[in-house]
Amino acid sequence: MQNEKIQGSDKLPEIIQGGMGAGVSGWRLAKTVSKLGQMGVVSGTAIDIVIARRLQTGDQGGDIRRAFSHFPWPDMSERFLDDFFIKGGKSPEEPFKLFPMPVLQMKRSAVERLIVANFAEVFLAKEGHDGLVGINYLEKIQIPTIPSLFGAMLANVDFVLMGGGIPISIPEILDGLARLDAVKLKIDVENNTQNYNYYSHFDPKEFCRGELSELSRPRFLAIISSDILAKTLARRAKGLVDGYIVEHYIAGGHNAPPRKIDKSNPEPPQEYSQKDIPDLSKIKAIGRPFWLAGGRASPEKIKDALDLGATGIQAGTVFAYSRESEIMPEIKQDVLQLCMDGKIKIITDFKASSTGYPFKVVDLENTVANMEKREKRKRICDLGFLRHLYSKSETEVGYRCPAEPINSYLKKGGSSDLANGKVCLCNGLLATIGLGQIRQYGVELPIVTSGDDFSSVVNIVKKSSLDYSAKDVIDYLKS
Repeated sequence: MQNEKIQGSDKLPEIIQGGMGAGVSGWRLAKTVSKLGQMGVVSGTAIDIVIARRLQTGDQGGDIRRAFSHFPWPDMSERFLDDFFIKGGKSPEEPFKLFPMPVLQMKRSAVERLIVANFAEVFLAKEGHDGLVGINYLEKIQIPTIPSLFGAMLANVDFVLMGGGIPISIPEILDGLARLDAVKLKIDVENNTQNYNYYSHFDPKEFCRGELSELSRPRFLAIISSDILAKTLARRAKGLVDGYIVEHYIAGGHNAPPRKIDKSNPEPPQEYSQKDIPDLSKIKAIGRPFWLAGGRASPEKIKDALDLGATGIQAGTVFAYSRESEIMPEIKQDVLQLCMDGKIKIITDFKASSTGYPFKVVDLENTVANMEKREKRKRICDLGFLRHLYSKSETEVGYRCPAEPINSYLKKGGSSDLANGKVCLCNGLLATIGLGQIRQYGVELPIVTSGDDFSSVVNIVKKSSLDYSAKDVIDYLKS
């Protein structure tokens, strides 16, 4: 049986809630889905920033402080609180406090924040029930990865999901962290003509104290878009890839770039073709569980997925607009109203993301999808999660982002072609969950991403209302 290929549990969900960053799929949504017998997933992307800003807005209800009180080494969580918690919350006009952008050789304080923040988000999602909880990361954001995994594992996360690249090293790293071994992750560095090796290093024993001798190794699901990548991971990964989430290009967020049809044309294609649809029979033949994602959120399509040999489906968009998601309520209402009026428009923007991957954007007036408002925004890079590393010497790297001020980017060897059309996803996505930075010219504009298929949303809203719950989603999908 293919389900036996996942080690450590016979519990496999039919529905996986998508891990939507930054902060959209927070602990409230994941907890609700998990308690309903499916897999809830929190986003680990920029979670240290998300937690720090929640603390600066007063931690209404005290949930973060409660999670911090369960962290195994209180001095680390107390330092986080001392640095960022504001009783009653900051004034609306006051900017959020920042901390230094991610660098390859992180200070201990930055590593501690990553560990504590990932622990807290997973702890809250798992609190008070025994359902499955996963955490989602983007492979392109490499520097925070290992401390983030360690923090999530301290909270006994059940699954790690990762896409946006080829996460070939992650299974081995999970194995090492479970044993509390020192681990390393090879970092992608541009302009590395000498083929130097650059690594992010992490030793759990530098942070562990007390009786901790090992951790539970979460199961790893690679988010892929092709059968070729599934085979590559199965063959080359050191450590077990426990399963796959097979994503169609109509899914929200980042998509894999289209495969080249005309190899004589150096320009990447700006549209998808039949070549971009994975061969599910080849993925099934690998013998590991897989879930289908992208336009699969309906009872009929779940049945179709099962008939094709899948364990189930992953759904994101339909959960993104539920009551429990962290998207600002007014944005949810605008999107749902457009959806019900038949006026929703999703753009696959091939230039917006600094990752170089296509990114789905909802065409909304008061967001960066409005080109006039986007162009008025002053370029600034003060979060830096999507910065590219480039080689300066065998021991030194530089950092640049195509969405930073153009003159700065060009001075660092960047190309004006690559900078053209870029959007600051880091600041935009935080604004979508109500944590946008305060600037002299106003609050950062949100950027909203969704999949192309809103049919399930329409069906749920017709049965419920514009204010529907995650339970309404599960009830519909399981009908």
